[in-house]
Amino acid sequence: MELFTPSRSLLNPKFEGYKLDPISQADVVARFPLQYKPTQATISGKTSFSFQEIQSRVTHNHIAVCSDAGRALYVDSDSRVILIDIDAGTLSPIFRILFELPTSIQSGAVATRNHEYPSAAFLTSNTVFVSDGRGVMYVLQIKDEGPSEAVGVFVLSSSSMDSPFRIHGVHRTSPTTAIAILSSRFYGVASEVNSETERSGKAVQTAFDIWGAKIELLSLRPKGDIHVLDILWRRRGQEVPFYTAYPEATSSFLLLGGTSYREIDVAPPPSYEPKTNEYAPIPRADELLDMEVSGPPKPSPYSWSQTPDAVNVAIPLPANTPQHTITVLFSQQTVTVHIDEEIETSVPIPRYSEKRLWDGISPSSSYWTWDREAEHSFGLLTLYLDKQHEGTRWSQVFAPSGPDDVEVVEALDPSELWQIREALEKYTTALREGDDASGLGSGRGVSSLAEGEMDMEVDGSVGRAAYLTWVGEDGSTPPWWKNAEEISFQLLSTPIPGSDPSNVSLVVKNNLDGTVHSLNVNAANTPEWAHTSTFSALAFVLASKRDTRFTYHAPNAVFAFEGGVRDRGGNVYIYRASPVQEKWAKQAILKVDDGYGGSLLGVGAVKAGQGIPIILCLTEGELVLIKNP
Repeated sequence: MELFTPSRSLLNPKFEGYKLDPISQADVVARFPLQYKPTQATISGKTSFSFQEIQSRVTHNHIAVCSDAGRALYVDSDSRVILIDIDAGTLSPIFRILFELPTSIQSGAVATRNHEYPSAAFLTSNTVFVSDGRGVMYVLQIKDEGPSEAVGVFVLSSSSMDSPFRIHGVHRTSPTTAIAILSSRFYGVASEVNSETERSGKAVQTAFDIWGAKIELLSLRPKGDIHVLDILWRRRGQEVPFYTAYPEATSSFLLLGGTSYREIDVAPPPSYEPKTNEYAPIPRADELLDMEVSGPPKPSPYSWSQTPDAVNVAIPLPANTPQHTITVLFSQQTVTVHIDEEIETSVPIPRYSEKRLWDGISPSSSYWTWDREAEHSFGLLTLYLDKQHEGTRWSQVFAPSGPDDVEVVEALDPSELWQIREALEKYTTALREGDDASGLGSGRGVSSLAEGEMDMEVDGSVGRAAYLTWVGEDGSTPPWWKNAEEISFQLLSTPIPGSDPSNVSLVVKNNLDGTVHSLNVNAANTPEWAHTSTFSALAFVLASKRDTRFTYHAPNAVFAFEGGVRDRGGNVYIYRASPVQEKWAKQAILKVDDGYGGSLLGVGAVKAGQGIPIILCLTEGELVLIKNP
């Protein structure tokens, strides 16, 4: 099952790029020095940080926003909760100390767990939940002026005040009930750790618990006792979630992270065991295996090029292949290529059965030829596909259908198609003579047809590998969601904090594009993802950014924020959506920090005045406001 299916009508194969849309920096960007400065210094316990913890801290958003009220808050370096209100007339921030989080002095001999960054989430414009990062959550009632007071104080466990957790969101599920989504590192109870160790036979990796905690709003009282949270459900995964939502019509919570989140009593999926032909040799002392192997890389299964009205596909086959064993069938949307006779060769023979093409063709005017070229070890089976939609540029020969699909880069010059035969001959010679005994092509790793044209490592790593997990209000798995179907996708962007929580959407990598998929709920209250728009070439342009800390989107724009450092600052790159048939879209670049504010710590969107959209950018020394971005 494919979660995010792109609609062909919303893709723009004729798109050429982005053009700079100059925006006056002075008109839209305003900076305000911070009297109460935040920090990204981590107060550590006695446990070492795992890679997953470090990664989640790097992308932690230190600011919480309530969009409709034009209000935000953060926690400064002295553990004070700082409220930010945007003046409706001047569109300037007003700061005040809302609450001072109590701090405890711990002996150096006490073994504590790693503390989290403070985190917060608004339930309403006047009610906010704040975690101190050490294991205590405060519910604050905001007054019109002056400091606030805690109307509720909660911990995860009665046995320990040092169980740090992070708040990911607070959602009202009834007029009198709210559920907070929390995460904490799983340090383990001896029995649980032993059980997981027995199942896997290996040491338990770093894991994180995701909690659904119920708060009865009518029970909140000032100066009350510390209460243990009422846990409705608990899930576990290998990473901290980076987005959560509560689509009310589904009565379920959406957890988005670099892993799926399983029920505690469900064994984790087995670790992947590589096949024999997937093992890579381990280098010994003074031995270089990367970039030093003289053997050629394993060639692609075919080569292709296109003109405005046709696509030419060259498939290399052993030269001794009889023509009567070749079967090629064309339909309007598919192609079939079968070689009926088995031939001894070190190179797999491609076999396509009704393989769906990237776009439609005209079967009656499409044809194929077989050039044996007796003086070569390989001949060329060439398919001539007559495009049904003349002028449409194909991104690939075949439509994506699964993780095992091989993406083959188009040969820019049709005369280069013959090189695939030469590459195969070099490859088989290297295998025969022992230049590449592994058979893995452990050399440059890029087909000669693509040399100098693309960076596979960079283009493949853009975005984040992500999984979806749905959890019912009571912790059960909704009947329409199968947790066993762990479907990974490459996420490019989530909604900017402060956007309408009822409009859940994700931007997903689709070849070079970023396709926007919005969550809809059908008549059966089952969620469905619909492709609603496309940011053409978004994955391509994001791949060139090396200091991106946050990537968020609004309905008509994607914002890529650089982290920035002191004395250099950082930018925000704004990519606009464009109509499907447009060849160009607009791009803007704004300086978020001018070199004095320091690193970017948080981003959120609010509406102020007459609904004017403003993006708040919290740096170490300044609050930067971007108006009408």
